[in-house]
This record gives sequence, structure tokens and C-alpha cells, in this order.
Amino acid sequence: MARPDRCEEDVITADDPLPDAGDALLAARARDGDVHAYEVLARRHGPLMRVYASRLLGSDLESDDVVQDAFLTAWRRLGDLENPAQIRNWMMRIVSNKSIDRLRVRRDHDDIDQRDHEAPRSQSPDRVVETRFQMDAMWSALDKLPLDQRRCWLLRETAEYSYAEIAEALGMSVSTVRGCIARARTFLMTEMEAWR
Repeated sequence: MARPDRCEEDVITADDPLPDAGDALLAARARDGDVHAYEVLARRHGPLMRVYASRLLGSDLESDDVVQDAFLTAWRRLGDLENPAQIRNWMMRIVSNKSIDRLRVRRDHDDIDQRDHEAPRSQSPDRVVETRFQMDAMWSALDKLPLDQRRCWLLRETAEYSYAEIAEALGMSVSTVRGCIARARTFLMTEMEAWR
């Protein structure tokens, strides 16, 4: 019987072995249809996915939507996961792709109603316009990069992943990641030369 000062949820969690299970076991059980195992994975990796999506999108509200969409996609495609031990990296790839898709849609369809019409006092209107053009140029340059270079660069520069973490997340060697990032940086510096 539970102590009176503990809530029922604490008692259930204390008897539940899944929160302590490894990712591989949880992913394998989730792939077999165990919803609770998938919930544990979502709670475990959701915060990282939200931070990453938020940094990419610049919006907590949009990042929540993207992460929820990524969770649904991952649940539907669990059968495609070849190595259950790589579930975190696989889910991060999904949220990365969903974030990039959202950025593309946003660039094409900015919602005027969601814009703040008053420019901040610390910035002049021409500086705001220049920054916007610079960001558009940056996104245009990023779109020109090969997919692996773009993913490596985004994980390094926006999520502050280490080279080893990027290699693990994308299933590449560390030397390949270094090469992709170096080529991406060189290309972006050339593309953005006019903005220096």
C-alpha cells in the first residue's frame, strides 16, 4: 500500500520499469505496438526535439506543432526503424525534416496578421529590411546545399551538436561530418560575401 503522502502517479511510476529501460528496448516494444513504451520515449526525447525545433524555427508555438507532427510521423513509421538503439537520432532526423519543411512554407506564406507592425526603437526600418533580405539570402543559400551538408550545418550551428553527435544522429562518420560542415561553411561564405 502506498504512503499517504505520495500521489497515485508516483506509485505507478515507482512500479513501472519502462522509464528506466534503454532506448533500444523501448523502441522495439513501441514498434510492436506498445503505446506506453512510445510515451516514455516521447517524454525522454521530446525536450531535446523541442529545443532543436525552436532554435530552427525561432518560435516555441511552431516548435510544439512540429514536434507533435514528428511524434505522429515517427509512431506511424516505427516499422521503418532499422536499429531500435538509434531511435533518438531517427526521431531527431524527423523533427529536423519537419522543421525545414515548416521554414519553407513560412517563407512562401508569411502571415501578415502575426507580424508586429511597429519596428523596435533600437532598430531602424532600413536595418530591419536589410536583416530580412540577409536572412532570405541565407535561406536561399542553405537551400542550394546538398541535403547532408545542410543537415550537418544546421545541427552544428543551430542545435550546437558536437561533430560526434551529428555523426551519430545522421549515421555518418565524424570525418564525413567535418567535411560536410567545412564544405557548407565555404559555400555559405562565398554565397553571403555580398552581405559582409
